[in-house]
Amino acid sequence: MPRNAKSAGHAHSFQHFHGPVIGEGHEVTWKDKHGHHDHDYVAHPHYEFSYGVEDHHTGDYHGQKEHRNGKEVVGEYTVKEPGGNIRTVKYHAGKNGFYAHVYNSDGNDHEYGKYR
Repeated sequence: MPRNAKSAGHAHSFQHFHGPVIGEGHEVTWKDKHGHHDHDYVAHPHYEFSYGVEDHHTGDYHGQKEHRNGKEVVGEYTVKEPGGNIRTVKYHAGKNGFYAHVYNSDGNDHEYGKYR
């Protein structure tokens, strides 16, 4: 059973999170459309997370994992559809846009890409 797993009869789940940023934050300032000065603080985004559920009683099965370092994001999610197909979407995004590949247990796979 995965780390941080919780068992409840015939079901289990897990979750993990680390982040959300690394390094020192710095202030950013801008003028809004009314001419007011606004500010906030930003830092380098750097995180990873995962979670999942598998319930044999209800048939619920889904999960996701993702990690980000700056503008680069890589992840995947899985879901069991009502008809029994298990769909897994693996994706990555960054300076070149977004790309995803959809895998289906029934073999009907697809690729999607959106580039800048």
